Amino acid sequence: MTGAEEFGAELADFRSRVDELRTARALPAQERLSALDAALFELEHAADVLWPRYEELAAAARGSAEGLRGQGGQEQQLLRALFQRMPMAVALLDRETVVRRLNFAATQLFGMRAGFATGRRLTGSLRHDGRAALRGQVAAVARGEGARSLLVHLPGGRAGAALRVTLTALRPPGELRNAVLAVFQPAADGERTGPAPAAAKAAAQGSATAPYLAEVTRHAELLDLLDAMATALLERRASGAAEVLERVARVLHGRFADWVVGDLNDGGTLRRVVVLGPSSADGLRTAVAEVNPADCPLVVEATAAGTSALQVQPDDPELFGRDRDGAALLVRAEVTSLVCVPLRPAPTAPVRGALTLLRSGGRHAFEMAEAGVVDRISRHVALAVAAVDPARGRDTAEAAS
Repeated sequence: MTGAEEFGAELADFRSRVDELRTARALPAQERLSALDAALFELEHAADVLWPRYEELAAAARGSAEGLRGQGGQEQQLLRALFQRMPMAVALLDRETVVRRLNFAATQLFGMRAGFATGRRLTGSLRHDGRAALRGQVAAVARGEGARSLLVHLPGGRAGAALRVTLTALRPPGELRNAVLAVFQPAADGERTGPAPAAAKAAAQGSATAPYLAEVTRHAELLDLLDAMATALLERRASGAAEVLERVARVLHGRFADWVVGDLNDGGTLRRVVVLGPSSADGLRTAVAEVNPADCPLVVEATAAGTSALQVQPDDPELFGRDRDGAALLVRAEVTSLVCVPLRPAPTAPVRGALTLLRSGGRHAFEMAEAGVVDRISRHVALAVAAVDPARGRDTAEAAS
């Protein structure tokens, strides 16, 4: 018989004796003294024997529970370690494709830190044509409609751009709704619809030989960019605002951004004055140049509110407008990140235009430090524009005073 069973039997005997003592109330007064002695004895037994025994059993039960919790904690640590060390890219998503966890392989595949990815939709790291399909399949799996698999693509011509993602539902401990475990693997050769194998191999070799840019190296590059920009603005007087923006665009294009677009604000009317893009995208450059900046929500927001924008994997494909056929320009250019800054020489001065920088393909996304440098450049550009335009110069002087 275990300790708990012994205590239970003893407690049952105690209760039966107490029930017998209750009947002593019906005895004559002269016969109740012996019953009172017996009741006092039972009280002493409860205080000196039963209660200490109960505390021992309760302490033992707490120790067992803590041991089980400790074992559960060790199991969770083991599972976390396995999750992180899996050679395949694995992500834990909710039904809206929002990232809850990424393992190390997934951070390498998508080029983002786990902390940055958490709370963001994973579809932002994929090509636009596969985002809706992945969202629908993840929602179906989360509803309990069974595991499934589909093909998705990374943006641009990155190596291994075609991925086979397998989705399965799981119920995290203590939660009422299913989460979705997504496993990403390189697609088979017959499934690839992205770049040709030779191009993918060349991209892989290029990424393998590219040096790791430490923070100090990146800082030096940004200082070089500022130096080149100052030289371009000061080497000689420009003939007009359009020439200023063209000089700026030539400094930024290639070394800092794949696309550089400059727009001027003439008395509330926006006009596009410069567009520089990849040499292989002549038709797309023409389409970007033909778009009215007033139809680009990104540019309108920058010039109307005077606020800068930094977006990585922008969710809204219509931010930068559409071409004549109705196709979103961000999708056609395979934009992975963008920076849009207003051209304003002083905090209270009118906004004179906007400068938009786009990166596409496998190039790393804009960072906060880079966006800060672009914002500083925009103020210098606005001052240069004011210097070659008397009307703008008067507005700037009045704002400064």
